[in-house]
Amino acid sequence: MNYLQFTKFAVNALILLLIFSESGFSTTPAKLRNHPYQVVIERDLRGVPHVIGVRDVDAAFGLAYAQAEDHWSLIESAIPFYRGNRASFVGKQAAPTDFIVKWLDIWGAIESGYETQLGESSKAYLEAFAEGLNYYASNHPEEVSLDVLPVTAQDLVAGYMVQHLLFYGLDSTLEELNQPTRQRQVGKSPGVNRDGLPIGSNAFAVAPSYSEDGATRIAINSHQPTTGPVAWYEAHIKSEQGLDIMGGLFPASPTIGVGFNRHVAWAATVNKPDLVDVFLLDIDPDDSMRYRVDGQWLRLTSREVPLTIKLFGFLKWTFKREVLSSIHGPVLRTDHGVYAVRYAGAGEMRQIEQWLAMSKAQSLEEWRDAMRLHRFASFNFVAADSGGNIMFVHNSMTPNRVSGFDWSEYLPGDRKELIWNSYLPFDLLPQLYNPQSGYVHSANQTPFKVTAAPHNPDISKFRVEDGFPTRMTNRADRGLELLSSLGPISAKEFKEIKHDKAYSTNSRAARYVQSVVALPLSDKIADRYHDAQRHLSNWDLSTDLDNRGAALGTCIIGGEWLAEQAGDPSPDPFSELTRCTDVLLKAKGRIDPLWSDVNRHVRGGMNLPVAGGPDTLRAIYGLGLEEDGFLTNVAGDGLYYLVEWDSQGRQTIRGTHQYGSATLDSSSPHYSDQAQDYVDEKLHDPLFAEDTRKDKVLRRYSP
Repeated sequence: MNYLQFTKFAVNALILLLIFSESGFSTTPAKLRNHPYQVVIERDLRGVPHVIGVRDVDAAFGLAYAQAEDHWSLIESAIPFYRGNRASFVGKQAAPTDFIVKWLDIWGAIESGYETQLGESSKAYLEAFAEGLNYYASNHPEEVSLDVLPVTAQDLVAGYMVQHLLFYGLDSTLEELNQPTRQRQVGKSPGVNRDGLPIGSNAFAVAPSYSEDGATRIAINSHQPTTGPVAWYEAHIKSEQGLDIMGGLFPASPTIGVGFNRHVAWAATVNKPDLVDVFLLDIDPDDSMRYRVDGQWLRLTSREVPLTIKLFGFLKWTFKREVLSSIHGPVLRTDHGVYAVRYAGAGEMRQIEQWLAMSKAQSLEEWRDAMRLHRFASFNFVAADSGGNIMFVHNSMTPNRVSGFDWSEYLPGDRKELIWNSYLPFDLLPQLYNPQSGYVHSANQTPFKVTAAPHNPDISKFRVEDGFPTRMTNRADRGLELLSSLGPISAKEFKEIKHDKAYSTNSRAARYVQSVVALPLSDKIADRYHDAQRHLSNWDLSTDLDNRGAALGTCIIGGEWLAEQAGDPSPDPFSELTRCTDVLLKAKGRIDPLWSDVNRHVRGGMNLPVAGGPDTLRAIYGLGLEEDGFLTNVAGDGLYYLVEWDSQGRQTIRGTHQYGSATLDSSSPHYSDQAQDYVDEKLHDPLFAEDTRKDKVLRRYSP
């Protein structure tokens, strides 16, 4: 029973003793080529790296080295993906993603813009990070298996650019265009975009006015796969130039993605605004390289890109493929038409500047100023600060589109007025700053329902052409219900909301369950299906460990949920009832097994029961019931934090990781040392503050 299917991109120690003095470092800086770096790495009792440098570049170098210690194989395998030559290492299955990188001309943009668009401090930071990776590899040649060295700063820029495009779904558009037949009409009238929903993520914050004790609280809970190249890695980066940030990032990333400093914390949730437009070009029947715009014939530009594929052993085959482009953007020829694609964030390579500015912000106002740089194509953000301020923003590079066309469909390519060249300014995006309600909640839903109804962004102030999503998730419905009904919120209630395991009675999921319960089953239908229906009718919509309805209920919900993700019609209720009944009877011998016997958190020799389910606030997505007899947690809750500032501005942080800091090294004591706490929902101090960490550092060294 597949509860989740992933189609996301398959971007699947020399130790020198260092002693701190009160004033700083007492060490000889490590040297690489002509660049000295003054940095130490403190590994705490859970193996988490706290990277402390004099300058930002020192910290960048140390962060890279620490990541390489823990994740070299993931980092190494990511570089070919960013370069668009992964097929030369793994074979033809990677050729489509290689082509996308080259079709979008990611590296053309980098080669022309790296020196001019990026500031000197940003380039220095990226180059120091690249040197940290290369330094590690040079000292551990036995771990190097791919011919990717040296890693460059430009590789890291490409990583930011490629990953971001895939997060908001550009790959889905390309998959759609490569179908045998045209999937949409050419639009002529206004309409709402068909947006998909992401796997998940939760972020919510409560202001002092809505806290029982006057504290400010934020939950940082971005959902990712539990393993692989986009599983959360935890780190702390500090410098004397303003960095002091801890949180989650992906291996090979130079910056923290979600996290906190002493005064500001933020969480991100994936959003899917309409950021991709497809134009059907009017091609000259007598000349396939000509297309018409505003009554004039223009010529497609053409270039050849090499694609190298590993055949077997050391044998590789390189061929060239033509890549076309128009004034709209890159072009695809298909059996059903010639299409140009225009997408938000094309050529944008300055994400590093915004991440660093966010990391150094000392107030929510400074953080919002960093957001105004507007370097990210997507992501919702929820943020809070020590001054009691909270914020939600549906961040996106929303195109400034002309009115009068259905931008959810394909657009006619013969009208130049439809080719947008700018974005809606950041301050005009849907957002809330200190709403009167006192709370905000983001769980991949519409930006027009993130707090109490009277205080939400006003949907009437936005155009249908902006393509903002209108869907809700169970996590959004349930979270808003709890926040509104429980307030003012205590610390205990805040934690309970984060770990809530129920489906809202008003959710799409609950309505689908009711449609299955309401099916008129004839007496000719096998008794097991009648029994399953009766059992489902008594389910309380919870996924607690001792629940006997969760296995059947979440299976039925899962089928509908996957269809919704794909933008497909809901599956036939009777088919889902019979499918899930048969799967459970085969795997467990009964339709009502305890959820604890089904839903498991597996790591090495550990196989632990875990509560929660798909699209619950305690988000657990499992696979493998048919094969293993239980579901293995593969995505959802991973690294997450609850951050608060009390009424006096004193900070408290609690968090956990799904496994531990050494996510690849099965021999490490940190391979699964947090797994039990994770399933028990037991949070700990991440040791961000130096005074909490000083007697819990197991290793202190300089690379």
